[in-house]
Amino acid sequence: MLPYRDSMLTRIVLIIFFLLVLGYAYFEARGFLLGPSISIAGSVSTVHDPFVHITGTAQRISSLSMNGQPIPVTESGAFDQPYVLAPGVNRIVFDAKDTYGRTSRQVVEIVYEPPSAAAIIASTTGATTTPTSTLPIAP
Repeated sequence: MLPYRDSMLTRIVLIIFFLLVLGYAYFEARGFLLGPSISIAGSVSTVHDPFVHITGTAQRISSLSMNGQPIPVTESGAFDQPYVLAPGVNRIVFDAKDTYGRTSRQVVEIVYEPPSAAAIIASTTGATTTPTSTLPIAP
């Protein structure tokens, strides 16, 4: 028999060891447990410029696509994709896939209202034009 088998110090060390093992197991498995995520600010917005940049972040992904077309993502998960809008409601679908085959989908709807004929005439005579719209990165 071990002389210090029932000591309080041995129990504390064993508890700390197993808590560290459990914490490390959670850290390694969080990609599997949480799955892919996409963050884009503003799911519905109205713009007056037909050209927009859609920006956001994606976490724990192996691939990201916009309306079925793959888009590049930085190592930190940030992306910035230009898009030309059609008049009316534009539905843009982002699909993310992780290495375990799980998917996540984020839908962005942007309403493009073309400027009226009076605004177009005013802009050609020297009035200011609206800048390119940008959807900011979600926190």
